[in-house]
Amino acid sequence: MNRNENENENENENENENERERENVTRDEREKKPTLVLCGTGKTGRRVAERLEERGLPVRIGSRSAETPFDWEAPATWAPVLHGVDAAYLVYYPDLAVPGAADAVRRFAALAVEAGVRRLVLLSGRGEEAALVGERAVRESGADWTILRGSWFAQNFTEHFLLEPVLSGEIALPAGAVAEPFVDAGDIADVAVAALTEDGHAGRIYELTGPRLLTFRDVAGEIGRAAGREVRYVPVSAAEYAAAATAEGVPDGLVSLMTYLFTEVLDGRNASLTDDVRRVLGREPRDFADFAREAAATGVWSGVREPQR
Repeated sequence: MNRNENENENENENENENERERENVTRDEREKKPTLVLCGTGKTGRRVAERLEERGLPVRIGSRSAETPFDWEAPATWAPVLHGVDAAYLVYYPDLAVPGAADAVRRFAALAVEAGVRRLVLLSGRGEEAALVGERAVRESGADWTILRGSWFAQNFTEHFLLEPVLSGEIALPAGAVAEPFVDAGDIADVAVAALTEDGHAGRIYELTGPRLLTFRDVAGEIGRAAGREVRYVPVSAAEYAAAATAEGVPDGLVSLMTYLFTEVLDGRNASLTDDVRRVLGREPRDFADFAREAAATGVWSGVREPQR
């Protein structure tokens, strides 16, 4: 081997070492920048923030009550929460399918890229045709993007509108006998954290499901067994459900959203399983029965309510 060859090899080794050092510096710089978690006190956002903090990563919560307030309906609050952010978890409340959501997400994503945000992870809904426009807004933003299409959350029965029906012992919904692959919000959060912090998820759409299909009657049975009391499912028409919800004081917009989800999305189109949770996390998704047992142990279903008629 001649002198020139030795010099070339040494130069290549030095270049590789310099490149590794630059990558390490860039990674360290990114880890010092906060990750923005919108709706950071909600079902998935809270869990995403907790998991990031457990890793020692800086987090900025995006909510009306946060230190730096954020409100989807107040665009003046958007720029301050994006300052210095490297990645963001986007959740549109109450749902990406509602009118005006896509336009707001498009404007926010453009502002994020302009502010230097490198990575956007968007929570969407599985089977929600109306949410596709919002998804496209993120995909066309110019950032590295990942879309998470979630099935029905198991936590809807503990942290949302289905808790009161469970406590009353009667879950009355216009869901018929359609099966749904209920997914745990913790699994969604774990996938979101992977997409926010690891390479290999840019440009991916993940459809997140639980490990088995359950009807709402099946779910009522699982909850009843875990809680040690009777919980039954009562199928009603969409009109009956909307009337009952309105009578209970549920806002018209939320009634319309829930009616849309029950009548159009919960029509069997999502009655299938995916392996996306396992492919991303290397483990199986959490089963609803395990969720129910752990939820019952917290006492969340210990109260008793009169059924709403």
